Amino acid sequence: MTDKKTTSERGLALKASIVSGMTLLSRILGVARDIVFARYFGPGILLDAFLVAQRIPNMLRRFFAEGAFSAGFVPVMARYRENHSHEEAREYVDAMAGTFAVVLFVVTLIGVVASPLLVIAVAPGFIGDGGDFDLAALMLRFTFPYLLFISLTAFAGGVLNTYGRFGVPAFTPVILNVVLIAAAIWLAPLLEQPIMALAYAIFIAGVVQLLFQLPALARIKVLPRPKWRPKNDGVRRALKLMLPAIFGSSVAQINVLLSGIVASLLPVGSISYLYFSDRLMEFPLGLFGIALATVTLPYLSRLWANEEKETFRQTLDWSMKLALLIAVPAAIGLILLAGPFITTLFHGDSFDGHKVAMTAMALQAYAAGLIGFSFVKVLAPAFFAREDTKTPVRIGIVALLVNLLLGVSLASYLTHSGFSAPHVGLATATSVAAILNAAMLYRGLRKAGVIHHSSGWQLLLFRASLANVSMCAILWLLYRPMDWWLSAATSDRLVWMMITLMAGVTAYFAVLAVLGMRFSHLKLKQS
Repeated sequence: MTDKKTTSERGLALKASIVSGMTLLSRILGVARDIVFARYFGPGILLDAFLVAQRIPNMLRRFFAEGAFSAGFVPVMARYRENHSHEEAREYVDAMAGTFAVVLFVVTLIGVVASPLLVIAVAPGFIGDGGDFDLAALMLRFTFPYLLFISLTAFAGGVLNTYGRFGVPAFTPVILNVVLIAAAIWLAPLLEQPIMALAYAIFIAGVVQLLFQLPALARIKVLPRPKWRPKNDGVRRALKLMLPAIFGSSVAQINVLLSGIVASLLPVGSISYLYFSDRLMEFPLGLFGIALATVTLPYLSRLWANEEKETFRQTLDWSMKLALLIAVPAAIGLILLAGPFITTLFHGDSFDGHKVAMTAMALQAYAAGLIGFSFVKVLAPAFFAREDTKTPVRIGIVALLVNLLLGVSLASYLTHSGFSAPHVGLATATSVAAILNAAMLYRGLRKAGVIHHSSGWQLLLFRASLANVSMCAILWLLYRPMDWWLSAATSDRLVWMMITLMAGVTAYFAVLAVLGMRFSHLKLKQS
């Protein structure tokens, strides 16, 4: 029994490492894609229009391709695989594929036809003589069908994951970044309106991502034969599970929608500044989130199911320590090195010094929220593992309302006060809301008696504080003014950035080591 358990855990660890590796590759290519966007187009009316055209199908994707659909389809698919014959499972896949595809096709058709109205709804600031409205509406006609393709891709990936085939779905996101990079470099120069290459690329990538899944489905003999079966028991059960998740997702997407509306009313380039800065903040958060999702949630769920509540508390305590040691120095580094980071990655003919400054200020505002977002990823699984989904949703609604109200207020105040970067108000509001979200989750777990801090917290806080101060001192000693970063050659900027980063990281971990911190202290002690 023990050998089987060990083999199973090793298998899960291997699959998790495959997913994490592919996600890391996708994140790296995502940064490369953003570098290409910055160098070839830069923040401005054209990129703003593309980001709006891309945002609309992405918001709807959260409903159909992620979150709600996964919450509804995957559990039912797993039940069919475990408790029904292969033929019955295939019938469910066929019914879900056909019903899902018809609904998506209708939504997509409406979106393409109504693209000008959708742009008015999500970016009213585009209305006028700037040309960004017509351009965004035109691009949306090509980007909206991505909703159909990526949702069906997510459906195929859900089937493959249920059958233990993780590699193909994990690699699929890489395709989008590769196609976008290729389109920006090679297709854009050939077009009268170069930015349209990105809209075409979104459409092409969606098709390729879907086709990429089909051979893998055929190998496990579940390649769908789509059938319209809305009354199928499995389809109805999946829909029933999707409805609560749709409600939870809608709150977040409404917040994204309203924040985008506010950004469209700000000076040209604001949408792009927020996009580039948010992407940089999301990079360490995404990698950290993968580690937490891979290790913490499944383990917490097993502990709670087995009534091992003390080990559950110890694991949560360990996760919070890990978040403290990783998120805090990452946030400090982004704040102190925002300008050099932006310059090294994005500065060029289309991304001048002014745009660097505008993006850097937004990144500094977002960076503070990295700590909040990281702790949310630690604390929320403690609710989910205990099958409490209502509390995180309720807390999330409060945080999102604060984000919206504070964002509108700050952006309005900064605009009327003459501040040159009112978009920073939206980034600041996002960070405040993330910290509030984490604080409320923490309070809820403390109140429920789930969080019991171990005796090592005071020593850890002391060590982490000295290590962060030492890292800041090294970064200050290696500081070079922004004039140097803007005038230096790309190779010189890259070399000095690597030296600065390595020195800061080395100082941080060296001080932790001198103060007695060892890697063994960070191991999760499993019972």
